[in-house]
Amino acid sequence: MRKIVYLDGETLGFEEVEEIALGQAQVQIAPQALSRMAASRQYLEQIIETGAVIYGINTGFGDLSNVRIDPQDIVTLQKNLILSHSVGVGPFFDEPEVRAIMALRANVLAKGYSGVRPALAELLVEMLNGDVIPIIPQKGSVGASGDLAPLAHLGLVMIGQGEAFYQGQRLSGKEALDKAGLQPIELQAKEGLSLINGTQVMTALGVLTLLQGERLIHLADAAGAMTLEAVKGTNTPFRDEIQQVRPHPGQIATARHLQAMLQDSAILLSHKYCPKIQDAYSLRCMPQVHGAIRDALSYVRRVLEIEVNAATDNPLVFPEADLVLSGGNFHGQPVALALDVLGIALTELGTISERRIEDLVNPTLSHLPAFLTEKGGLNTGFMMLQVTAAALASENKLLATPASIHSIPTSANKEDYVCMGVTAARKAREILENVQRIIAIELICAAQGLEFSNPEEAGVGVRKLYQLIRSYILPLTEDRPLYSDIDRIYQLIRNNYQLIESALS
Repeated sequence: MRKIVYLDGETLGFEEVEEIALGQAQVQIAPQALSRMAASRQYLEQIIETGAVIYGINTGFGDLSNVRIDPQDIVTLQKNLILSHSVGVGPFFDEPEVRAIMALRANVLAKGYSGVRPALAELLVEMLNGDVIPIIPQKGSVGASGDLAPLAHLGLVMIGQGEAFYQGQRLSGKEALDKAGLQPIELQAKEGLSLINGTQVMTALGVLTLLQGERLIHLADAAGAMTLEAVKGTNTPFRDEIQQVRPHPGQIATARHLQAMLQDSAILLSHKYCPKIQDAYSLRCMPQVHGAIRDALSYVRRVLEIEVNAATDNPLVFPEADLVLSGGNFHGQPVALALDVLGIALTELGTISERRIEDLVNPTLSHLPAFLTEKGGLNTGFMMLQVTAAALASENKLLATPASIHSIPTSANKEDYVCMGVTAARKAREILENVQRIIAIELICAAQGLEFSNPEEAGVGVRKLYQLIRSYILPLTEDRPLYSDIDRIYQLIRNNYQLIESALS
């Protein structure tokens, strides 16, 4: 029996979003949310009956907001909105990403400020639980007035159009709903607008990327500790006295994690009186660099925690205050800025890891055999692993250019300042995948470096991590294709983090 996550617009957590994305949880609308939605809808219908002019309900959209819509055309207006905004292009979001988008959109509706019928959120939930996953192209959102184009593709399936995957089979939206035993919905006043006004695409991608990034920074500490052992560096820079006089939270957390990984290391003890005075910055300054990255991820988490349970419609319906208000909560600037920070922070994580890889393979820095092979010349060893890491790190520096600074006017200049939030989210996701591969390469190289000492004499945490890596790949004794080694450790990092957590605990 899968876990049930109740959506109420107030309490949805990141781990629940991930569980829904991975198909590990079913979803229901909380009873109190259904009651709020019903009350909000009843109030809105009463306002509509008075003939009051309300944006998006009896007016056109964007620069056409000055066009009044006849009452008999209000339903057609909502359907036309979904049809006209379904202009996404490019590759599709993968199934976990779409599932997260659907859950966040249903959660926003459940909050009760959209003025839609409960049936709209319930259909989204039924699609999630019934494995009807709309096909949503990745490109086409500028992130203001919400993620209009991608969310319109979600709405298409709900009205029986577009395309969807059902149990892995690509079908028309109508066919997918039929196979799941579901009926398309006829959108009523405001409901089309309430489906597409919002930041749920950028936020869903941001949440999934952030969770992976938070795990990765923890693993990057461990990889750095293993590298330090392999090159016989010192743990003195990680002492608590140093951190307390510059008490950034991330710096303190990183230094303590490094000390824990290196606890009881006979390798470091044997190197205590060597003539080397200081290690390279990529080793010595891990608390400062990894710590700053940790603090950046904490900022991103704070922004996304608010956004996951935020009302992002326009207009918003406040029955208790007898108000229907037009505003700008659909604008994704807070999220876009945070996701640009996420991309920059992850880029830094990959860049410093690549420098530690160089520390390992370069004999003038490590005093290990060149490229970590005893038979250099005949064998090239890990020379090209550093090249791959350098290529990925360099690509990330291009991708890390902020998207949120690239506003471009749309909708006849009515929407004259936009945030490019989905672009920021897609870039951060790609950076993450590159950094996961860079960290995989560092782990491979660091484990190989330990072969020239005694891995059993490494710190308690390093030793456990080394053993985990060796359960996936063998030491290098002579040249072999290494792409499969990289992919095995990358898949471990991306899909089996429970094993890593066990090794790091």
